[in-house]
Amino acid sequence: QSPMYFFLRNLSFLEIGFNLVIVPKMLGTLIIQDTTISFLGCATQMYFFFFFGAAECCLLATMAYDRYVAICDPLRYPVIMGRRACAHLAAASWFSGFPVATVQTTWIFSFPFCGPNRVNHFFCDSPPVIALVCADTSLFELEALTATVLFILFPFLLILGSYVRILSTIFRMPSAEGKRKAFSTCSSHLLVVSLFYSTAILTYFRPRSSTSPENKKLLSLSYTVVTPMLNPIIYSLRN
Repeated sequence: QSPMYFFLRNLSFLEIGFNLVIVPKMLGTLIIQDTTISFLGCATQMYFFFFFGAAECCLLATMAYDRYVAICDPLRYPVIMGRRACAHLAAASWFSGFPVATVQTTWIFSFPFCGPNRVNHFFCDSPPVIALVCADTSLFELEALTATVLFILFPFLLILGSYVRILSTIFRMPSAEGKRKAFSTCSSHLLVVSLFYSTAILTYFRPRSSTSPENKKLLSLSYTVVTPMLNPIIYSLRN
C-alpha cells in the first residue's frame, strides 16, 4: 500500500496502453506485411500515443518527487504523501495527456493532405505525418515545440532537480548502510527515467537535418517498445 507501489501500478497501466497503441499494428506490419492504416486509424493511434506519452512523462516526475520526499524529508513522508495526495498527483499525471493529445491531433488532421500518402515510420507520429501536409505548418511546429518543452523537458528538469537534492542528502548520510538503502530505493526509477528520456530527448530535440529517418525509427523503437519491456524487469529485479 506504499505510495511507490501505487505509482508503479499507474505506470504499469500507462505502459500497457502505450504498448497497445503501437505494438499490435507494428507486429501486423512485420509478420503479415499489412502496411496500410486508415486515416481515422492513424489519427486514433497518434491521439493515444500523445496521451500516454505525456501522461508517462508527468508520472515519472511525480515518482521522482515521491522519492525526494521519502529520502529528503522521511519524518513527514506519511503526511505529505498520504492517499489523497497520491491520488491527486496520479490523476493530474493522467489528465495532462488530454490537452496535448487533443490539440496536437486535431490540429494536424485539420490540415490538407495531398501527394504521397506513405508515412515513413512504423507508427503515426507527428513529424512523419506533418511531412505529408501541403500547407504552411510553421505555427503548428511552434506549438509542437512548446508542447514538447512543457511535457518532456519540464518534467525532466523536475526529475533532475529532485535527484540533485536526493544525491546531496545521500552524500551527507553518516553510515554506509544508510547510503546503500537510500540508493536502492531510487535506483530503479533512475534507470527507467534514463532509458525513457535519453531516447525521447534525442528524438524530439535534435534538428531534422542531423538525424536520418532510419535513425529516428530506431530511437522511437527504444522508448515505445524496448523501455516499456525492460521496466517490469528492472522493478522485479529490485524486489
